[in-house]
Amino acid sequence: MIRVAHLITDLSTGGAQRMLQQLIDALDPDRFESHVICLGSDKTLAPELEAAGIPVHTIDMAPKLPSPWAAWRLYRLLRRLEPEILQTWLYHSDLLGLVFGRLAGVRRIVWNIRCADTGEIYRYGLNAVVLRLLAALSNAPDVVVANSHSGRDTHMKLGYRAKAWEVLPNGFDTARFKPDPEAHNALRRQLALPTNSLLVGLVARFDPLKDHATFLCAASICAEQQQNLHFVLIGKGMDDANKDINRLIESLGLKGRVHLMGERGDIAALTSALDIATCSSTGEAFPNVIGEAMACGVPVVATDVGDAARLLGEAGLLVAPADPKAFAEALLRLLSATASARRAMGDLGRKRIERNYSIARIADEYGRLYRGLSTT
Repeated sequence: MIRVAHLITDLSTGGAQRMLQQLIDALDPDRFESHVICLGSDKTLAPELEAAGIPVHTIDMAPKLPSPWAAWRLYRLLRRLEPEILQTWLYHSDLLGLVFGRLAGVRRIVWNIRCADTGEIYRYGLNAVVLRLLAALSNAPDVVVANSHSGRDTHMKLGYRAKAWEVLPNGFDTARFKPDPEAHNALRRQLALPTNSLLVGLVARFDPLKDHATFLCAASICAEQQQNLHFVLIGKGMDDANKDINRLIESLGLKGRVHLMGERGDIAALTSALDIATCSSTGEAFPNVIGEAMACGVPVVATDVGDAARLLGEAGLLVAPADPKAFAEALLRLLSATASARRAMGDLGRKRIERNYSIARIADEYGRLYRGLSTT
């Protein structure tokens, strides 16, 4: 039995956190004993992990500089758990995990890079210092895992010099994300729309990186040409309380055509109900929403960022980021196709995920990595 401790900055509902949860669920429990250590105070996913029998340990570290007491709690916890492998997730966990993992005598440390574009937040101030420190220390962990080829390449340009690199993409739960014929009418009833309404959706929290403005500008172009076309925005901050997004919707003449659904727990069913799923991001490494839509058999229009092209294949259309006209043209191209043609494209996506990106397959790759580290 190999004991693996997963150190992560928080347990919010972000992509890295969900991937961690799925990975632990898919690892063979007879071969791996998993523990999760949450540095911060957001423990949203902790009850789900604990319900699945995964121990969750919390450090309650302040979001800025770690206090000596919080650092001491992390050190003592690692000494008590004695993990054979410490897998860290996200930058601050990478740094603190390396320092206190080594002090605590952890034999193997693995970093996990989850982005390709570090964004403005890591270009200035304390976060920029953290990133420079990580680059300088990047030959200290035993392996650096990236969830995308673009993420690995970006960090190599930033000065990362790992002893060993592994590119292990995100995996998708094909039993949860799957075609659901009942979802089509269910969502339209929920929105009080006719059953023949066409729905284009974007699942993304309110964040500049997600570029909702490009999506909505493209939606305004398409809405003029398709009277039965509606748009759904799903994710944290996508609700009536968001004055910025509501002003933009109104200024584009989309009131009544865009439906704000907020943060939801039934993403699989909502995605399956769409005619087209989208991703309008300007800088993600490996957009989960693309893979989730593909697993649901829904064709995709996405911006060509990170490993989107490598993931999508022939299951949708790619456009340049921040180009509403090109985004609209791609949407209209799919909307003008027959429903059977869209389904055929969606079927290609489903098969591609099953073949290359199922969570079972990705968990096998992580298991291979952990077993290799435990024997060296």
